[in-house]
Amino acid sequence: MTAKINYKLTQGSTFREVLRWESDEVIYKPITAVTKSAPVSITSVGHGLVEGWRFRVTNCGGMREINGDQYHSASVVDVDTVTINKVNSLSYTAYTSGGVIEYNKPVDLTGMTARMQLRSNVASDVVIHELTTENGGIVLDNTLKQIRLNISAAVTTGFTFTTAVYSLELVSSGGIVTPLAAGNIQLTKEVTR
Repeated sequence: MTAKINYKLTQGSTFREVLRWESDEVIYKPITAVTKSAPVSITSVGHGLVEGWRFRVTNCGGMREINGDQYHSASVVDVDTVTINKVNSLSYTAYTSGGVIEYNKPVDLTGMTARMQLRSNVASDVVIHELTTENGGIVLDNTLKQIRLNISAAVTTGFTFTTAVYSLELVSSGGIVTPLAAGNIQLTKEVTR
């Protein structure tokens, strides 16, 4: 399913966005320790998380405040330890046992390419701008599982539209095209130039 993501872009500024592509497969990794610290530190042997990947914590005994449906961004310390920078657990109840780290497995980006076009509307034949892995507008980082979109300030200076549409597709080495994201782009005109 294509994600609906709208962007705001400022004329004359650099546009940088990072996307991550999650599979439907959910990974569960047992927790062996949670510290009362700022930020909170979680030990889960071989957790498999990459820096910045979203995850949640469920079923911890004792430190129930850490459990829930809220997703956090991983700060990876090592292969067995992760911290949640935005969580200060100093006032939480002490961890006793159990719990799991839960996250959707990242899609393997090996051998993939990507392409994205901006147009004034879906029916338009005119491409306002195109980003691809070939022209450097899109970088696929399989280590961090990131899809990085980049439009330079020199390019956005020339944009004159008020609103536009885009779609982002990833193409496997076997030629399978997957629409990953689409939406609207709103341009804010540059004041300082």
